[in-house]
Amino acid sequence: MSECIFCKIINGDIPSRKVYEDDDVLAFLDISQVTKGHTLVIAKEHVRNLLEFTDDQASVLFSRIPAIARAVKNAHPDCGGLNMLMNSEEIASQSVFHAHVHLLPRYSKVSDGFGLKWIEQSDAYSDEELDEVQAAIKHALKNE
Repeated sequence: MSECIFCKIINGDIPSRKVYEDDDVLAFLDISQVTKGHTLVIAKEHVRNLLEFTDDQASVLFSRIPAIARAVKNAHPDCGGLNMLMNSEEIASQSVFHAHVHLLPRYSKVSDGFGLKWIEQSDAYSDEELDEVQAAIKHALKNE
């Protein structure tokens, strides 16, 4: 994809701060560091997002993530853990339409400014609504 910024990074047309690379996967520091060490992990094969991955494409990308995540955490002694985030489609805040996983280190001694508001909504649905959601997802999986 000639206009894709991540494809340009893969091709070396745009510089990046690479932390990992093999034939299929590239990991580099996000230019917008949400937290110190914020790293993006991308498949070198252009895929729009998680919703368009084949099982094989997903397997290639996600098989690399544990080792990269451990390295991101271990590189920062004050890092207490990390969040893994993948946005799929504009409504979910995807801004670069080349599949990528965010690894966001979290720091226990510092207020890093990254929060999860959805945790506050855990009681928002009734048992009946959750039963309907469960049934709909199971039905959709049968058609995959």
